[in-house]
Amino acid sequence: MSDWNSKIIEEFRANEGKVGGQFEGAPLLLLHTVGARTGQQRVNPMMYQQVADGYAVFASKAGAPTNPDWYYNLLAQPRVEAEIGTETVELLARVAADEEREQIWTAQKAAYPGFADYEQKTTRQIPVIILELAR
Repeated sequence: MSDWNSKIIEEFRANEGKVGGQFEGAPLLLLHTVGARTGQQRVNPMMYQQVADGYAVFASKAGAPTNPDWYYNLLAQPRVEAEIGTETVELLARVAADEEREQIWTAQKAAYPGFADYEQKTTRQIPVIILELAR
């Protein structure tokens, strides 16, 4: 997975935030977190959805039974950075509340049906994370 992510990160940075393949045309950002256990800097490419207060990202892990590591990193240290296009912005992460989550998650599944597939593969509720501009 790390090698796969590295190629996406490299392509994203070389093409002003755009990538091809399965992510072609999709809104993609590079989320920078600090490892909850290691304290090391981490970068993860992920799809996002623009929302009123910032951006929503989805801890889908392709429908795996557990949440991705970056989700736990955000819980431990919610102040993060994200590369969006050619800009890097400082953000504050929070888990979306139930009603807010449902609205955003439903829109994401409608726009990108693969997310509905992820939901069918797992018994856990896939967390929706809101990334708001840090003030």
